[in-house]
Amino acid sequence: MRKLLEDREEVGLALGRIPSGCSILTVTHAGRSTALLVSWIQQASFDPPCITVCVKRGRPAAPLIDASGKFVLNVIGEDPTPMFRRFAKGFTLDEDAFAGLHTEPTPFGPLIDECIAHLGCRVLQKVPVGDHDIYAAEVLAAHVLDRQSPYVHLRTTGLSY
Repeated sequence: MRKLLEDREEVGLALGRIPSGCSILTVTHAGRSTALLVSWIQQASFDPPCITVCVKRGRPAAPLIDASGKFVLNVIGEDPTPMFRRFAKGFTLDEDAFAGLHTEPTPFGPLIDECIAHLGCRVLQKVPVGDHDIYAAEVLAAHVLDRQSPYVHLRTTGLSY
């Protein structure tokens, strides 16, 4: 008979088996724009259509999300390499997260042309959980650029990125 083990390493291995997507969250507020790579995203409601996104506490984008109350989720396609190379390191608010990329402004934040789908979201609630904050957001606008499949991510361990 199998049993659940109260072992941190085993917990990490099991959490790593939960698939997630990866997207670039973009936000603009008071003339400042930035972006960050997010990987814990989930649809949360049909009516109205809502998602949840987790953001590690202390990320430079968080105050802009909180102040603007909106963001764009730019969904990464099957080959994540170009987006990972660009966004995995993160950006300060003084760095241009979009230099060399094709973007379009929207009322929700910058839309990145190289991504396969875009969701314009309005934050409904922010919930602190552990070392992250969960943003529950209503999807008010969307656009699909490409019918290719999104990137799906599995971790070696669910205890770190």
